[in-house]
Amino acid sequence: MKAYVFPGQGAQFVGMGKDLYENSALAKELFEKANDILGFRITDLMFEGTDEDLKQTKVTQPAIFLHSVILAKTLGEDFKPEMVAGHSLGEFSALVTAGAMNFEDGLKLVSQRALAMQKACEIEPSTMAAIVGLEDSIVEEVCNSIEDVVVAANYNCPGQLVISGSISGIDKACDILKEKGAKRAIKLPVGGAFHSPLMEPARTELAAAIENTEFKQPICPIYQNVNAQSVTDPAEIKKNLVAQLTAPVRWTQTVQNMIADGTTSFTELGPGKVLQGLVKKVDRGMAVEGFSTYQG
Repeated sequence: MKAYVFPGQGAQFVGMGKDLYENSALAKELFEKANDILGFRITDLMFEGTDEDLKQTKVTQPAIFLHSVILAKTLGEDFKPEMVAGHSLGEFSALVTAGAMNFEDGLKLVSQRALAMQKACEIEPSTMAAIVGLEDSIVEEVCNSIEDVVVAANYNCPGQLVISGSISGIDKACDILKEKGAKRAIKLPVGGAFHSPLMEPARTELAAAIENTEFKQPICPIYQNVNAQSVTDPAEIKKNLVAQLTAPVRWTQTVQNMIADGTTSFTELGPGKVLQGLVKKVDRGMAVEGFSTYQG
């Protein structure tokens, strides 16, 4: 069985998608449609912008979504997923490519998500940190022992867990986790505490938009971040998508469950190779590949 996975924020690079635009009439049409929907030429920022341009959440999230989804669409008949999953933002790419919602609605939701998250970040200074080399249970225990907001946010692979919360909470947690033997506890260059209770204002705002969007049964199961389980029911997909902003990304468990359910290979579609690396850390023997450029 073939699984496709889709990356989240942080995978962007200047020039992303340009070859798709130049080599595929379908890609060009979809990129231009995206410019109209967003009300600004995101293609200019993706193809010719600066790293700083692409780091703006309102640009980053739609850019990665567009790169992943348009790449999948240009594969045509070659794109035959038997299961899909996406890391955080990538879940929206997975849902659109699996037919659970259309391209236009997916892009509008991603744009609203990005703006809502940006607003939530401005309410309280917050951040995230990667903790490497400790058992998940130790990291969870330390987070629970701190009064400031700090939670486990991204279960990326065995021995790598990202925590999220207030700046004071993250600083305290990093100090304690280093004392407990973490190989690394590194603050990440992100604008806020994604997948933590501090995203509640964004969750509320996005929930209304998701409720007003039409979802259909996908062509294959999607493994969602909040529970790492195979889902095909549109109502359940919506509920899990609403919960995603304040809940942890259970990526380790997602990959484990996809393998347990019979996948024999993972293909990452979109910028970067992060998910290929994480899959290999879950199962060294798993076949992985990735595409970030036009395959015509």
